[in-house]
Amino acid sequence: MDRSMTVELPSIPANMPEPGLYIVATPIGNLGDITLRALGVLQGAAMIACEDTRVTGKLLKHFGIKGRLQRLDDHASPETRTWIIDEARRMPVALVSDAGTPLISDPGYRLVREARAAGVNVVSIPGACAAVSALSIAGLPSDRFLFAGFLPVKDKARSEVLAGLADVAATLVFYETAPRLERTLCAIAELWPDREVAVARELTKLHEECRSGTAASLAAHYAAHPPKGEIVLLIGPPTDAEAPVLDADAMLKTALVDAGPGKAAGIVAKATGIDRATLYARALELKGE
Repeated sequence: MDRSMTVELPSIPANMPEPGLYIVATPIGNLGDITLRALGVLQGAAMIACEDTRVTGKLLKHFGIKGRLQRLDDHASPETRTWIIDEARRMPVALVSDAGTPLISDPGYRLVREARAAGVNVVSIPGACAAVSALSIAGLPSDRFLFAGFLPVKDKARSEVLAGLADVAATLVFYETAPRLERTLCAIAELWPDREVAVARELTKLHEECRSGTAASLAAHYAAHPPKGEIVLLIGPPTDAEAPVLDADAMLKTALVDAGPGKAAGIVAKATGIDRATLYARALELKGE
């Protein structure tokens, strides 16, 4: 049982949506999170393109909406996208995913890109998004974040992707599946044992959980308590302890190969923030050695 609630459906608007493609966010769990604007657009849409007609059909049935559904997943042909775009030229067409905001690790990118290129009006109907919802409750820095979707399934590829993000000065946000969570946390623990990590799962549902700690501590917890449900994994930005140690002498020696002490000091000062006069004095010493 989740915390879904019945929402009184607003009356059908007097003015139906204009022709165009409407990107409609749907609930990620609690059905009460759908917006009145989204309901109005879904009521007025001549067609609803969706990831899975069965999932969207249940949502529409809950709110008493009868919609013309067209499947649009990652395997949709160019011809299908062209046909949907042609429909959107003359009538309102809605795009939804199974849950949350379309295109955020869900199908729709190609359709939106081609619709814009074709001059079709594309309109955002915002709402729930698991990545943003998790970020808002995780307690990790939120002024800068990088959403990176799903990590690779294979261990080596996963570690390579994580290593490539090591220097990103922002909170990293991923989607992950319950069966892979423990292995992913172990991979993070090997790379960044001291970074703060958060696991948010079952967002907006009855058993919503957001647990934080080191990756190793979380891996141990979920090894003992296998998780269920949809998961958002967040990794805090690099700590000061992870910052690379700058070897000013080595940098000066490299710069002095092609430049005099003054220019070499300026190059290294710009790269490190160290006082130029201090670097110049040291460059003269190195030059004389």
